[in-house]
Amino acid sequence: MIESYLSVSGENESETVIERSRFICRVKRIGNEDEARAFIEGVRKVHSQATHNCYAYVASEDGNICRFSDDGEPQGTAGLPMLEALKNRSLAMTAAVVTRYFGGIKLGAGGLVRAYSGSVTDCLNRSAIVSNEFSAEIKITLPYEDYSVFLKFVSDKKIKILRSDFAGNIAITCVLPRISIKTFTDGLNDALLGRLAYERTGDYFFSY
Repeated sequence: MIESYLSVSGENESETVIERSRFICRVKRIGNEDEARAFIEGVRKVHSQATHNCYAYVASEDGNICRFSDDGEPQGTAGLPMLEALKNRSLAMTAAVVTRYFGGIKLGAGGLVRAYSGSVTDCLNRSAIVSNEFSAEIKITLPYEDYSVFLKFVSDKKIKILRSDFAGNIAITCVLPRISIKTFTDGLNDALLGRLAYERTGDYFFSY
């Protein structure tokens, strides 16, 4: 299993005009193939009067689930160049839709390839790219007197505190890269003089 992958952060949009045709690109981080399809259908509804709504997406962390569509453009001139633009940035779990409003001037096969791939590349250049690491969620339980020790220990660590509950003992839910969990828990247990109490509550990809 892979330990990390790159994706866009959230959803972003850019627009270019080439020979009077409008090319509107939207890229979005997705969680699975169903989310990719829903995103594409949403764009199609918004731009139902457009000439084409072409798409490409990578819907697996390892990059093996890929789909694309030329949506009526000549075969190989839209969807595949868009997918290559995603792959050139080593992106996974990312979908792109390029909407074209035809401006009356034909671009030719080479022009279309450049327009569609360029639209995606331009949108990606305007987007934040994040690293998603396979991570472990843990719940740590502490007495109040150990809280300052915990805060000092995690201050220079790659860890995200999701929530803290201060009713009774302190319960802290946090997430950290899976590959570092043993080093982290062993070190924290030493800092707490062997009093560390925690449970592992989940494993998933997380963007730090």
